[in-house]
Amino acid sequence: MSGEKKVRKVEKFEDLIVWQKARELARCIYRITDEGRLARDFSLKDQMRRAAVSILSNIAEGFERGSKAEFHHLLLIAKGSCAELRAQLYIALHAGYLGSDDFEKLQAMAEEVGRMLGGLRLAVNRKRNST
Repeated sequence: MSGEKKVRKVEKFEDLIVWQKARELARCIYRITDEGRLARDFSLKDQMRRAAVSILSNIAEGFERGSKAEFHHLLLIAKGSCAELRAQLYIALHAGYLGSDDFEKLQAMAEEVGRMLGGLRLAVNRKRNST
């Protein structure tokens, strides 16, 4: 049995590593948008928070819908929201609201979530097409 990879069954959306990472990203976005000049740019602050919340909300909703096709569709929406957040991070950087360290950390987190969403979407699509 050595060398076998133990696969943990995902029973609820909270078990998904990508959802956990998206949750941490949203937590960081909420923290950073409560600081400095970004906290006073209500429009950008709101858009960034909405995009971050959309990522984890669409993962959860898609998982709970029970249909691979709907899960796939909502993962696409989550991936789009992730790209939207990355674009907003550039705006915050260029407006002087974020320092380069915070920008790079958040950008790396968002890129990781985006890659994970892409991989999960492909896996769901393969399962969807094999049934």
